Amino acid sequence: MKKTILQLLSLCSLVFTSATQAQPTLIPDGELYIKSVVPRVDILVNPDTLNWIYENVESDQEFHAVFVFDNGNLHDTIRDIGFRLRGNTSRYSAKKSFKVSFNTWVEGRKYHGVEKMNLNGEHNDPSVSRARLYWDILRQSQIAGARFNHVQVFINGNYYGLYLNCEHIDEEFVEKYFGNNDGNLYKCLYPADLTYKGQNPDLYKFMSGDHRTYELKTNEEQDDYSDLAHFIDVLNNTPAGSLACELEKIFNVQDYLKIAAIDVLTANWDGYIFNKNNFYLYKNTATGLFEYIPYDTDNTFGIDWFGIDWAARDIYNWANASESRPLFTKLMQVPGYRAAYTYYLKQIISNITGTQNFTDAIFQLKQQLAPYVSDDPFYPLDYGYSISSFNSSFNEGTGAHVPIGILPFIQTRNSIALAQADNTGTSPVIRYIYNNRPGVGQDFIVRAFAEDENLNSVQLVYKTGNGEWQQTAMADNGQSGDFAAGDGFYGVVLPGMNANTVIAYKVKAGDTGNHFTEKPCTPVEYTIPYGNAFNLFINEFMASNNTTITDDFNEYEDWIELFNGGSQAVWLGDKYLTDNQANPQKWALPDLSMEPGTFLLLWADDQPGQGSLHTNYKLDKDSEEIALFDNEASGYALLDFIAYTNQATDISTGRINDASPEWKTFSLPTPGSTNSLVGIEETKAPEFRFWPNPSSGGKLWFEKKTSVNITDLTGRIRLMLTECTEADVSSLPSGIYLLRTGEGSTSKLVIQK
Repeated sequence: MKKTILQLLSLCSLVFTSATQAQPTLIPDGELYIKSVVPRVDILVNPDTLNWIYENVESDQEFHAVFVFDNGNLHDTIRDIGFRLRGNTSRYSAKKSFKVSFNTWVEGRKYHGVEKMNLNGEHNDPSVSRARLYWDILRQSQIAGARFNHVQVFINGNYYGLYLNCEHIDEEFVEKYFGNNDGNLYKCLYPADLTYKGQNPDLYKFMSGDHRTYELKTNEEQDDYSDLAHFIDVLNNTPAGSLACELEKIFNVQDYLKIAAIDVLTANWDGYIFNKNNFYLYKNTATGLFEYIPYDTDNTFGIDWFGIDWAARDIYNWANASESRPLFTKLMQVPGYRAAYTYYLKQIISNITGTQNFTDAIFQLKQQLAPYVSDDPFYPLDYGYSISSFNSSFNEGTGAHVPIGILPFIQTRNSIALAQADNTGTSPVIRYIYNNRPGVGQDFIVRAFAEDENLNSVQLVYKTGNGEWQQTAMADNGQSGDFAAGDGFYGVVLPGMNANTVIAYKVKAGDTGNHFTEKPCTPVEYTIPYGNAFNLFINEFMASNNTTITDDFNEYEDWIELFNGGSQAVWLGDKYLTDNQANPQKWALPDLSMEPGTFLLLWADDQPGQGSLHTNYKLDKDSEEIALFDNEASGYALLDFIAYTNQATDISTGRINDASPEWKTFSLPTPGSTNSLVGIEETKAPEFRFWPNPSSGGKLWFEKKTSVNITDLTGRIRLMLTECTEADVSSLPSGIYLLRTGEGSTSKLVIQK
């Protein structure tokens, strides 16, 4: 069993009047996106099915196939994967692109943490490298972007060529990079220009071909576009003088400005700025801000279909001049944003694209890929490319839509961009403002990222209650609530405060040129919570339940156990349980009361239609958080919270004793009962099954005629049944019971009335 790492944060609360920011987590490549080798991917699919796929290129129908992955370190075979074509115009190319789905036929299945793989043919690009170089720049710039590598693709044993394996952007992606996936994720395709159409959210559900231009990929049942409509409204209709303050309440502006700089430096014309295409917007529920996520970046580094010299195009007037692009053009009209964009552009040239290391990495990539391109039977079919086309494409154009090689494009673009760039001084940039949401008496930590060419100071400007505003220095020394020394994150630790204390703060940064920045426009406010006055606790949970206990629909689902450790009954109807602390109202607890000393078992199965004890989310066995919140009147005070990683199947995690602060794993889980229960071994004879479990105290049904004694935990027989297929257990009070059959099996039964 893997060691379980737990973080218990008790008695915390979250009350903000302005959203704080959190930096994205950049996930390591791992085995699936390893770059030191070119892994082999095999797809085994019925030949008739493969012919059908190639004859019906517009179809997104998925077919059963077998997937084999070999990177020299591991060799895995996965059966019953979904396989289909992907892409737009590439569907009509000779070298097609494919999508592999691990969870089409097996719900929830992942391979090394991903549910889907995009295998892109890159048929437009003779170097087969441009998209990979874009993603490399993006990730070196600490921006959330797809992981990537090149792979060899074989179908039914035949080599189909060198492909770019690019991470799929979906709810799994945003969960990894932003720590939550319950916000709205919009896939934005042509003509997604973000222009204003009106206040009615339904106006943004318009179609383009067979899909919505802004296609909602999460929360599809709600189909609520209110957040997108509000974002577009603010973007288009806020006066320039107020845009910065209003937009930063709902959009991660600074990260987008860096992405825009990368798009312009790499000539990513098939993204938002020029072609209103190929990006995602995700409403990050941890911050309340939309995140901009680019994708499909093969039309970069000089590839051209319009007769435009992308290396020389003006960096401030880069958008399509004949059409509206408010997200870029309006930001360029705000002096502070234009200056930050310029700063990022110069920074990327200085640290990445203008370095010898980057040039050397391109040549190393060329050498690594050359043998696989040479043998690629589909590489020549679309544009007549040969291995000489590949070799020359890094240093010169190959004609037609590739008028310039990668390296001369980078050199020219860097030089002209620097010549076009403003020379005015830039005020410091502040991003990722964060506080640790402490409880009573706990240290209050504020952290923020600050950067400038000549950064001189970073200060916390704050006040408590009705007190005076004051300042204290923030430090980047690895000892002040920041991260590592010298990483650009500054922190400060303030002493703990009493319950209901309101602290308001901003972060202020200055440079040696006396340029200052204060963020956010409206101070962040946090109220120290009053604590868990109800003594209501998250007592035990299981994030991977395969055989332990079934719900009232005879399904093995994740579960969470609550415990009332107080002396008074607690009404749950105005309280909430969530898997995302930043979204306290995610699931309302049922309208019932818990008596002192009692337990309540809840099913985290994302099936709220099955009843009031079934949540609208599932638990993730890899990492998750569970939070219990009080009502709106309390400001959604956090009553209890647990964050965890690496949960083993059919092993629960719970408090050592009910309501105690220490946690442990239980190889013998105790759902719906005291965690102090030990020593009950559960054995199951073949084919002994019964349902429902837990039971509401009505009838039990057995899969076959069974003789069974039902005992309580003291060993006293409460019911004796002979050759029964069903049993009435309505006479038994709530609690845990043992079912002992004549065949020698013992199983636990939970009765929960």
